[in-house]
This record gives sequence, C-alpha cells and structure tokens, in this order.
Amino acid sequence: MLWLGIESSCDETAIALVKTIAGKNVVMADRCITQAPLHKPFGGIVPEYAVREHSKNLPLLLQSMIRSKSLNLKEVQAIAVTEGPGLMASLLVGNAFARGLALGLGIPVFGVNHLEGHLFSPFIGREEKLKFPFLGLVVSGGHTLLARVEGPRQYSMIGSTIDDAAGEAFDKVARLLGLSYPGGPEIEKQAERGNPHSHNFPISLIEKNNYNFSFSGLKTAVKYFLEKNKESLSKNKEFLADVCASFQESVARVIQEKTIAAAKSFSLSLIAASGGVLANKRIRELLEKKALEEGIEVLFAKRQFCTDNAVMIAFAGALFYALGLPITKSFELNPNFSLSDFKTQANINRF
Repeated sequence: MLWLGIESSCDETAIALVKTIAGKNVVMADRCITQAPLHKPFGGIVPEYAVREHSKNLPLLLQSMIRSKSLNLKEVQAIAVTEGPGLMASLLVGNAFARGLALGLGIPVFGVNHLEGHLFSPFIGREEKLKFPFLGLVVSGGHTLLARVEGPRQYSMIGSTIDDAAGEAFDKVARLLGLSYPGGPEIEKQAERGNPHSHNFPISLIEKNNYNFSFSGLKTAVKYFLEKNKESLSKNKEFLADVCASFQESVARVIQEKTIAAAKSFSLSLIAASGGVLANKRIRELLEKKALEEGIEVLFAKRQFCTDNAVMIAFAGALFYALGLPITKSFELNPNFSLSDFKTQANINRF
C-alpha cells in the first residue's frame, strides 16, 4: 500500500511517500521546504506568510516528486495529513490540498495528530523495536510532554509543559542573547565553545512525582542575569558561549531527570524520544547516559525526522492501518488537538 503524507502544521511544508512492503513501511520519497529564512527577520512565525508559503509550496513539492519519477499519482492508495495541533490556517491549507487530491484520485484520507507523528517517528525504519507500552517523550517548539503509549491512539498523559515549551525557551533566550531565529541551533552552536557549569541556572520542577515541565522561570532567570551583565555580553564572546552552554545544560538536565524518573515510576523499559529540540546533541547525550545507567533503552528519532516532516505523518497512517485502525478523517480540524482527546473517538467520522 502506498501512502502520501502531508504536513503543514506550522512553518514546514512537507510531503512524503511511504510504502508498505512485506509488512514493513519503507520511505520512498521525502520532500520538505522550510520557511525559517522567511520568518527569521521577525524572530518567530508570521501566520499570514506561513499560509501563503504552504499554498505555494505543496503543489510545487508534488510536481517535484512527479518529475523525478518517484511518484505516480495513480499508485497512491491513501493519504495521511496532519489535522492538528498547529496553526489553524496552515492546517486548513494542508487538509484542503489532501481532500482535493483524494477526491480526484478516489482514495481515502487519514487524519493524523501531529504529536502522534512525533511519538512514533523513532520507529521509522526500526519497526521491529516497536513494543507496547513505551514512554513517549516529545520535545519541540510548541510541546514538551511525556506519555505512556499503550497502543495506537491509546495514550495516557504523564506530564506536559505548564508554560513555555523547551523550544519556545530556546527561541526566547536566543533573542535575549542577540542570536537569530530559530534559537535552538544557534544556542547549540555557541554552547559547543562554552562551559556548561559556568553559571548556575535553575532546574525547574524536579521534585519527586512531578512530571510536568516549566521553562518560563529558567528564561526569566537568564533575562535577569543578562541585565546584570550587559557589558560582559557585549564585549566577551566567551561569556556568550558560557551562558548558552549553561542554559542548554539546565534544559537538558530537566528533560533527563523527569524522563528517567517517569520511566522508572511507570515501569517502562523503552523511551521513544522525538521532536525538533531532541536534535540537540547535548540533550541526547545526557538522556542516553542516564538511561544506560538505569538499564532503560532510549530510541531517538533520526535527526531528519526530529523536526516537522511528512514521513512521520505517512508512517503513522500506514502503521495505524496495519494495526487495524480504520481509514478515517475528522470533519473538524483542531489547532489545540491533544493526545488526551483520543479518550473518545466520537469526533472521528468516515471520510
């Protein structure tokens, strides 16, 4: 079965082909256009620009696949598209494109929660490692969460962000430091030259049995620290590197401590870690080190599948179908779609 995946939840426009061959879901093609350079001067996402770019880029990506002969539209048997969470207008563009294409081809559409795509992305090309239950860790620009995954669409939320997600904190601190958007890669680059123990920034909510995340206080601590050290920031490049390394270390420690504590508390021996922030090398190192000490396996999404992409959407659609879920599509998009919404299937209808 050949799946076409479509992702347009935020500022990446992406389509991908995933084919089920002898029970394995194989990535056949992957296309993505990032809008980061467009939004960079504004220090964040401009929704109007995002919508315009999605509308322009989706047909271009599809045509590119056809021209490269990696895609014959007549061979596509189903479409998987992100239906939330994300920017409502961006989601509308992707879903309108998917529905129009499906109608023309006479094939069904499967709506995938963007967070579901992330949850299962560590298993792309490694389906033999997929065993339930496992602990899902998603750390991205808009989400930081821990969930016990009993099966497809069987999620129990263990912890989530109560204010700024980790990715938001990286962006905001980068802005305070005069670094460009997106902040995560910029801070990581500076941190490579710095001392992670040079400044003692707070590690929030690490008390026992609390698996929620809070990064707003850490961002505020960096802000006040910089206000007291304006001259050092403007004149000393080593100071900038040390601040970046220390901030990154605090974020990494929070993720490390809470994730391992949750895995132990809920007796889960496998952690599937994904999301754009987990492309960060230091965060991966600390989490993997602690997991190894505790005898817990950590499976990270490959770096090309950490950031938003259509492969994870097509893969989730193919995986769920193979596990017996029907091809369905919600009639209502939800920009605030949560994994906990799957406690009821009442909002899912036949396409």
